[in-house]
Amino acid sequence: MIAAETFVDEARSRGFAWYTGVPCSYLTPFINHVLQADRLRYLSAANEGDAVAISAGVTLGGGRAVTMLQNSGLGNAVSPLTSLTWTFRLPQLLIVTWRGEPGNPDEPQHELMGRITPQMLETMDVPWADFPSDDAAVGPALDTAVAHMDRTGRPYALVMHKGTVAPYTLRDGVRPPAAPGGAPAPEAAGAPAGALPTRREALQRVIDRTPEGSTVVLASTGYCGRELYALADRPNQLYMVGSMGCVALLALGLALARPDVHVVALDGDGAALMRMGAFATLGTYGPPNLTHLLLDNGAHESTGGQATVSPNVSFAGVAAACGYPVALEGDDPGLVDALLDAPAADGPRFARLRIGTGTPKDLPRPTVTPPEVARRLMSHLAGRVAEPSAAEPGR
Repeated sequence: MIAAETFVDEARSRGFAWYTGVPCSYLTPFINHVLQADRLRYLSAANEGDAVAISAGVTLGGGRAVTMLQNSGLGNAVSPLTSLTWTFRLPQLLIVTWRGEPGNPDEPQHELMGRITPQMLETMDVPWADFPSDDAAVGPALDTAVAHMDRTGRPYALVMHKGTVAPYTLRDGVRPPAAPGGAPAPEAAGAPAGALPTRREALQRVIDRTPEGSTVVLASTGYCGRELYALADRPNQLYMVGSMGCVALLALGLALARPDVHVVALDGDGAALMRMGAFATLGTYGPPNLTHLLLDNGAHESTGGQATVSPNVSFAGVAAACGYPVALEGDDPGLVDALLDAPAADGPRFARLRIGTGTPKDLPRPTVTPPEVARRLMSHLAGRVAEPSAAEPGR
């Protein structure tokens, strides 16, 4: 195990001053250190492909950049790694965490990518080595990476195993800069941080207004699904694992296929930022039986609490511009009631509720597996007599 500063200092001496990526729990101490280090810049990317493109731009400007991502995010990064960095010879150092590494038990969503991570990198012509796990190996590992980057003009990857970097605490208040003229941070939006509603309070209101017989609730990956499960494990609920940013799109397909059911998608700020194009798709094709509720705590909480850029975004403004007929936002928990109790509109309904950070201690993980949850929900829906689908590919 190494200290984060050991790697960062060695990397800085070789010209690496820019970092970007998407958090992973393996990367938490590493990102936390970079966020608080002098003379370094960390950009919180919406998705892994965006991070690769940002680093390519740094290279184009004469700098050296490090892109940090979980191996599940390699799928998002395939296009820029194969058509941007490879084509234009814009090298960068990739730090890829090896979730689901064979022999190292992990969550079910990491199993397949864990098996194929080396082949994924090799297929994309990205040579790789293990991320150094002792101080003496850091310099040589970086020298090998830099030599390849300088010789070929293409990326090099260090694959990080679990527990490689010692913990590093993130100070309170470390967040991206405010956008000029952007929306105020949650603390300034009508309630001090400590007075913001909790995720649990918002989820309980959702449960109270989503009867099993007529409603389906799909919860985003991370603590949202886990806390919903802890509050009430119901057959009309699905807890997303992996597939970050896809919950609203999953809900769209279900709502179109089953117009007789009210489908509620519970999203998060990091997930929504990762696939903001989904707002345009839902605004165009979303039916009246679809409700999209975004619980925004301004943080990637399940990976250590790194700030997102959500305080600079009016998600309701985005939703309205993309065609949602109902688009609300605020920090009053009554917003959940207003959204779910509102009459059906000519299209999907959206609300962004600002919530505080914080998660109940010893929050359980679902004991039902993802396939079991899906089969249970499908069986539950099969128990309803579905109306003939009149959904069209638009409104």
